[in-house]
Amino acid sequence: MNKTIDADQPGGTDSALEQHVTSTTALVRAASGQVSRLVRDELRLIRAETAAKARRAGGATGLFGGVAVVALYGVTALLVTLVLLLAQVMPAWLAALIVTVALFSVVTVMAMAGRGQVRRVGSIVPEQTVDSVKADLRAVRDATKRRRRQ
Repeated sequence: MNKTIDADQPGGTDSALEQHVTSTTALVRAASGQVSRLVRDELRLIRAETAAKARRAGGATGLFGGVAVVALYGVTALLVTLVLLLAQVMPAWLAALIVTVALFSVVTVMAMAGRGQVRRVGSIVPEQTVDSVKADLRAVRDATKRRRRQ
């Protein structure tokens, strides 16, 4: 049911229309302010949540660093044990040499595999982004040239 307000009819005044427009304007302003406040509050929540997760991740990373150090000591002890075991059946220097050659063989295989993976990656330049930026720059340059001609 639509009600038309007409200033020429009895009971219809310009002030009623102005009040209606003013109340609509006030509602739009209030809604705009609430949306802005909602977005700001959500951004604050995102920052707080991200910071809390980053602190937890930092602690976990520190623990993994400690695990790596202790694991390195464990591997070293295992290699010494292997050398001492081989030294029971051959001279100690030969046992140490055999373990060292075996370790460097593993290192060589791993390095070659890593090099192959790096070659497959290719360039680290984000090519799609570079192409997109170039297209944007061309569009701006072309638009600027068109404006100058007009």
